[in-house]
Amino acid sequence: MAIVAPPAAPAARPARGGRPRGPSTLRSRAWIGFLLPFLVPFVLFYLVPIGYAIAQSLTKTVRSGGLFGETSTTFAGLEQYGRVVTDDAFLSGLGRVLLFGVVQVPVMLGLALVLALLIDSTVARLKRTFRIAFFLPYAIPGVIAALMWAFLYSPQLSPLVGLLGDAGLEVSFLGSGTILWSIANVVTWTYAGYNMLIIYAALQAIPQSVYEAAKVDGAGGLRVAWSIKIPLVLPALVLTTVFSIIGTLQLFTEPVVFRAISTNVPSGYTPNLLAYTTASGNNYPLAAAMAVVLAVGTFILSFTFLRATTKRAGL
Repeated sequence: MAIVAPPAAPAARPARGGRPRGPSTLRSRAWIGFLLPFLVPFVLFYLVPIGYAIAQSLTKTVRSGGLFGETSTTFAGLEQYGRVVTDDAFLSGLGRVLLFGVVQVPVMLGLALVLALLIDSTVARLKRTFRIAFFLPYAIPGVIAALMWAFLYSPQLSPLVGLLGDAGLEVSFLGSGTILWSIANVVTWTYAGYNMLIIYAALQAIPQSVYEAAKVDGAGGLRVAWSIKIPLVLPALVLTTVFSIIGTLQLFTEPVVFRAISTNVPSGYTPNLLAYTTASGNNYPLAAAMAVVLAVGTFILSFTFLRATTKRAGL
């Protein structure tokens, strides 16, 4: 019987320049196909808007021919940024959100940490039920949550204000000195459960052998929480703090809703709200400059905190 040799493998198709295009070359380019689903939306919906905002901030609108004349856009350099850093409304709004963050962020993360430790406790019952209950406020849209709390704060509608009044406590949740902390309460109620889940996930990642060793050494529940759990979830606490710093400087939804029911929330109450009202007045270059300054400030503040905490904790 004659032995038939197997057919020879087809020669690799030569590429441009005469070099063959083999399987290794195709595999080396396969990563492009995997990155495209990420790169295309990233460029279109992240890099392009940032570039457009920066380009807008370097221009100004010039009107010629009187009040009803034509308008044109010209290059203005850093003129808009000079207006932003000297704008009293922008600076006061920035100071307001920084004060908000210094008080609200530690309170919210402290509450989230306590809730996570309680759920992770060995004596806790109905853990799944409490996890859902604590996380549920985050699932409510921000506008709906702000409207709900606005109803509870309103002196004319709120049953809470009425009960406090009957008890002899006259509290004005929408007053000039309290409305910032009323907004802080809404933000804490919304995001404490979200941060709790991040910390709780970090607690679940701690090996059981660590707890067993602590139990052998005679450590109680409080000692384990203070000396083992909290130090080991420090990276999660740093992460949630960075998220909270970014969210604080982006405070917008709650002031917009509360502005409709209180005169103590002006158009420049927060930097984001001021940029929104400035853009609503068709001053897009100035609003873009405000957005860029706020973004740069957020990056610097978050990066500085991240570097300081990671360097100090050796993370």
